Amino acid sequence: MTRAERIAALKAAAKDRILILDGAWGAMVQGKGLDVADFHGKHFADHPVAMKGNNDVLCLTRPDIITELHDAYFAAGADISETNTFSSTAIAQADYGLEFAVRDINLAGARLAREAADRWTAKEPHKPRFVAGAMGPLNRMLSMSSDVNDPGARLITFDQVYAAYREQALALHEGGVDLFLLETITDTLNVKAGIKAILDLADEGLEPLPIWISGTITDRSGRTLSGQTVEAFWNSVKHAKPFAVGLNCALGAELMRPHIAELSRIADTLVSAYPNAGLPNAMGEYDEAPHETGHFLHEWAERGLVNILGGCCGTTPAHIAHVAEAVKGLKPRMVPERPPAMRLAGLEPFELAV
Repeated sequence: MTRAERIAALKAAAKDRILILDGAWGAMVQGKGLDVADFHGKHFADHPVAMKGNNDVLCLTRPDIITELHDAYFAAGADISETNTFSSTAIAQADYGLEFAVRDINLAGARLAREAADRWTAKEPHKPRFVAGAMGPLNRMLSMSSDVNDPGARLITFDQVYAAYREQALALHEGGVDLFLLETITDTLNVKAGIKAILDLADEGLEPLPIWISGTITDRSGRTLSGQTVEAFWNSVKHAKPFAVGLNCALGAELMRPHIAELSRIADTLVSAYPNAGLPNAMGEYDEAPHETGHFLHEWAERGLVNILGGCCGTTPAHIAHVAEAVKGLKPRMVPERPPAMRLAGLEPFELAV
C-alpha cells in the first residue's frame, strides 16, 4: 500500500473498531539485560559519553531487539506500534552528546517499525498494521521558570524547541511513519512548537500526516505539569485538528478514568488512552496484572469513552493481548458534534457561546 492508502485504511479502521496501540518499551528493553556494549555498538564504540539507558540509540546499535519488540506487540494484537524514538530530539540526546545522530536514530526507528508493520500486514491483510512516529516530551520546559527567583527564566527558547521537533518529524516522515504521535506531553507550549513543526512540513510540500496528541495528567490534581486542566489542554491544541487526542502515562487506569471521561465529552475527534499498569510500588515497579488492565479498559470501551487503547509504563505484550481481547467486538466511541463557540484556555478553559 502507498502511505495515502495506509492513512485511509487507518481512518476506516478507526470507524469500525477500537484500535489497539502497543505497550511500554523501556521496561521491555530493560528486561533484555543489555550492557554498555549493546548501546555503543560499532557506531559509537569510541563515544566518550556512557549511553547505557539511552534506549533510542538501540535503533542503530541493536536493531534486532527493536524489531523483536515490534513483532511482540503486533502479535499481541496491536494495530499501531510506535517508533522507538521517544527521546530522539537534539535537546534530549544532548545528555548523551548525540545531537549529531538524531536524524539517523529517527530514520532507523521509523524504518524498523515500517518493515515490521508491512510484514504483519502481508501476513494478516484483514488487519493492517500502522506506524506512529513517537515524539516525546523534552527535559526543558517553555511554560515554567528554571529559577524560582526569576519567573521569566528559561533554559530554552520556542525556536529551539521548534527546531528540535522539526528535525525529528522530518526524519520520521522520511522513514515512512503513517502518523505523528506527540506523547506524554507535560508542557503545552512545548507541544505547540511540535505541532507547528509538523504543520510547517505539510505547508512546505511534504505529504500531510495525521497528528495524534497525548497529554499527561501528572497527579490527582487533574492537571498537566504546566498547570492546565484537561479541557484547557484540549482548547490549546484543538487548532491542529488532530486525528486523535488523549492521555497517557503518570496514572493507572483507575485514576485516569475521570479525566478520559471528561476528554471524551469535549473532544470532537478520536479519544485515546494508554495508562500505566497501575501506580509504581515502592521499588518503582508496576504490579497491575494484564487481566486487571484489560478489565479496566473493557469498562471504558463498554461505556463508549474511547477510540484507541494501549499501555504505557509497566505494560507488556501480555497486557496488550488482554486489552485487545477485552474490547474485541465493542464499538468505538461516537465523536460528538459540539455547538459553535469561542473556546480559549489559560490554565483553565474559557468558553464564549456564539
